[in-house]
Parts: sequence; C-alpha cells; structure tokens
Amino acid sequence: MNQPDSGHRTQDHTAVYTHGHHESVLRSHRQRTAENSAGYLLPHLGAGVSVLDVGCGPGTITSDLAALVTPGRVTAVEVTDTALELARTEAAERGSTNIDFVVADVHALGFPDDTFDVVHAHQVLQHVADPVHALQEMRRVCKPGGFVAARDSDYTGFVWFPQFPALDRWMELYQRAARANGGEPDAGRRMLSWAREAGFTDIVPSADVWCFATPDERAWWGGMWADRILQSALTDQLLDAGWADRAELEAIAAAWRAWATAEDGWLAIPHGQLLCRA
Repeated sequence: MNQPDSGHRTQDHTAVYTHGHHESVLRSHRQRTAENSAGYLLPHLGAGVSVLDVGCGPGTITSDLAALVTPGRVTAVEVTDTALELARTEAAERGSTNIDFVVADVHALGFPDDTFDVVHAHQVLQHVADPVHALQEMRRVCKPGGFVAARDSDYTGFVWFPQFPALDRWMELYQRAARANGGEPDAGRRMLSWAREAGFTDIVPSADVWCFATPDERAWWGGMWADRILQSALTDQLLDAGWADRAELEAIAAAWRAWATAEDGWLAIPHGQLLCRA
C-alpha cells in the first residue's frame, strides 16, 4: 500500500517526541479540551460509548471524553508509564472513574480487533514514524461501523502578525527538529491522503483553526513559547545538534514576547481533521 511520495516512513516505527514534557509544554497541552480540540467528534459520542484515546498526553481531553460517554469507558494510551502518569493525575483530580490506562504504541496497539466504538488521536500523527500504519492499527481495534477520529496541526500553515524575522527562524528550526525526529510537522494537510492510503473509504475530512488574538491569549501563547524555546526538549535538541546557539534562542524568545505585547498581534493555527467510518 505504501507509495513513495506519501510522506510517511515505514522503515522504523520509532520516532522521538519533539516537544518533551517540560512544564512549558504541559502548560500548552493542558489548555486542550474536548470542545476546543475534538468538536468534530462530539456529535458522535454518547452515554455508553467506548473510546480509545491514543497519545492522551496530560489527559484533559481524555477526562472530558470520559464525562461525555459515562457509563461507557475510555482507555487512555501513552508510550511510557511516566507519560501516562500525567493523565492518571488529571483523572484523579477530576474524580474520573471510567478511565483505564494502558502503555502502548499506536503502531502496535495491544488490543483485540474490533474493541472500541471510537478510536481518537489528537496531535499524534504528526509525531509518529508511520502515520498510515498508525491509522490502520487504529482501524483494526475499532468496531465495524465505529469511528476513527484524528486531528493534527499544520505548521507551515501557521499565520501570524506582526512579522518578526526571529519567528520565521523559529518555524525553520522547529520543522528541522521535528523531521529529524521522524515526524511530519505539516500533518494537517496530509490527513486525508493518509486515511485513503490506510484503506478508509468512508471519510469526512474537515479543518478547524485555533486563533490567539486577545491580550490574554497572546500573553499565554507568546509566554509559553518564549519559555519553551529556552527550556524544553526542543531546546536541548537544537543546541546539541548545533542548529542554533543560546543567543539565537534568546532572540526567538524575545520575539515571542514582543508579539504577545503587540496590540494588533494575531496568530492562526490550522488543523486537519478526520472522521473515518471503520
């Protein structure tokens, strides 16, 4: 099934998670909710539905989904127990009791065929080595007639104003790091092609946009990335590879802070979305 121009990788299912789990990264991920990150899926959820949440991260979306499908159960998956502990903590704080936690790789999910009504992944396919195989595996564990749902951003599609040359450099560096790690940062535009190559025929493709333009939104996003470019796993990768030095990263952080305080600052992030009938 693999095509040479498909943009996915089949030789090695291992990919390095570019962002890591620094506080600045989690600050971003914990703002994600089912409403702002899985709105396209919500009409298809209801009481009693079983959900697999692949790459659940800190579990904010997971716990939202669990509340929506009660008494159905949600199974939260991460590649390490350390990463999964973040979602366990979130669930405990919310009092969510209908979530199971399992360590698994999306390329080889350890569940029988036809297990879940819905298999969901948010901002996952951009980080995996073979997104087509990942979608095939998600389909395998989804019940016939159920839904495989995925949503990923598209970094080249990011649009911001005012223009700061250092932010163009930020985009260049991030894309270089993500691809060196085996990922595809422009996943959003590729979602439909990946789903078709994975064998889905009943597909509803769509798009959605996050926009950060109010003073509070800019302060949050710009402050988060100012910290993230200086302190996260991405920082270490850029410095260790010699792709940037500390002074350049400081300049990028300063540009994010300048953007955040600009009265006409505006940022849009496009996402590709898939709703595939298994």
